[in-house]
Amino acid sequence: MSKRVLTTESGAPVADNQNSASAGIGGPLLLQDQHLLEKLARFNRERIPERVVHARGSGAYGYFEVTDDVTGFTHADFLNTVGRRTEVFLRFSTVADSLGGADAVRDPRGFAVKFYTEQGNYDLVGNNTPVFFIKDPIKFPDFIHSQKRDPFTGRQEPDNVWDFWAHSPEATHQVTWLMGDRGIPASYRHMNGYGSHTYQWTNAAGEAFFVKYHFKTNQGVRSLSSDQAAELAGKNPNSHQTDLLQAIERGVNPSWTLHVQLMPAADAAEYRFNPFDVTKVWPHRDYPLQRVGRLVLDRNPDNVFAEVEQAAFSPNNFVPGIGPSTDKMLQGRLFAYADAHRYRLGVNHTLLAVNAPKATTARNYGRDGLMASNSTAQGRAAKNYEPNSYDGPAETGRALSAPLAVTGYTGTHEAPQHTKDDDFYQAGELYRLMSPEERSRLVANIAGGLAQVSRDDVIERNLAHFHGADPEYGRRVEEAVHALRED
Repeated sequence: MSKRVLTTESGAPVADNQNSASAGIGGPLLLQDQHLLEKLARFNRERIPERVVHARGSGAYGYFEVTDDVTGFTHADFLNTVGRRTEVFLRFSTVADSLGGADAVRDPRGFAVKFYTEQGNYDLVGNNTPVFFIKDPIKFPDFIHSQKRDPFTGRQEPDNVWDFWAHSPEATHQVTWLMGDRGIPASYRHMNGYGSHTYQWTNAAGEAFFVKYHFKTNQGVRSLSSDQAAELAGKNPNSHQTDLLQAIERGVNPSWTLHVQLMPAADAAEYRFNPFDVTKVWPHRDYPLQRVGRLVLDRNPDNVFAEVEQAAFSPNNFVPGIGPSTDKMLQGRLFAYADAHRYRLGVNHTLLAVNAPKATTARNYGRDGLMASNSTAQGRAAKNYEPNSYDGPAETGRALSAPLAVTGYTGTHEAPQHTKDDDFYQAGELYRLMSPEERSRLVANIAGGLAQVSRDDVIERNLAHFHGADPEYGRRVEEAVHALRED
């Protein structure tokens, strides 16, 4: 059987792919060698701007199956029938490091799910922790700058990391999570995922509920100690990527059970914690977990760049029955994520296969732009404006979710205070839930980083946060830091 012919990008056959055209044997190369110039030019452009955060990622396809009736809380079509399956793509990631970083590091993990529903794509962008470091998006660029490589030294600096946390007491809860036993997952399969933010569900009667998502791993939670992670990262920087790929290739398909916490909208104003503060959780005794369904990953991407690197998730991709809350960090991300993808991938990134709807067709009046194709034309003579008299797609007049009540004056405001709202209470609750062994490892992990800080005032600020969370917690961290600095 004859081989298929190698061609240029314009389809012309390539005569020689081993030798460049030259002016005589051993002479200079020719500008007219279109195949050489095309290969070099394409090679120069193989990389796109990497994500500022969540740069290093892995992903897989699968499905979400509804196991429990939740129609009393949301009229989202893909959740309306027990047994119904919806195709999904899930991207895991680390947060702070670059695309070339190691998998086994102490860092939150991204847990982003794209549901390809019949009413459009629904993106749920979360992490493997139920809380976050800050509560207002205006602090996000500064937070990430403090965690990334220093512009002078070119490395992550403990001074920067802990100095930002010293001035951000609201980070104490997430720092306690990150420095605890679950701070370094053994693999992507062995960690939970959380929506983290508060979202809104609306049922068919128009009743609104605030909701938090919890994906509980069915493989069991497994984590690495700092020493185990350091050894693994050195031996196999791609440990989590390899584990996920090989598990699915063997047919050992990882799965998670989705539970939600549901709060009637009327409860929010008087709840003891601000329910829209992403540095806080809702204790399960207040709002118990309710099972929704099962998420299964069963197919690896064919091309990591095309499908994982170019996967674009945005929390403003909602479907009818699901919407946002007034969570400040979520509100900021509604803009920032989509804007990042327009910068990295172009305005037509939603046409890429991994991002395009699969169970329905996108119909709108977006045209042209970088990488425009016939798929943006919506038909040969389709108009690019609305309203029109040519049977173009039209609005439904039906809101995706219930309206959010607003009141007061515009301006820069701190989040409203609820009865139990402080920056340390829940961090202390988390510490007190830990076993003696877990507390010891937490203290050692915090002290190992904090002891590297060069300024005493920064250390003291951070110690005050741990004292505020729990007296024993603060005392033990303080003693451990002082012991390390005296050595």
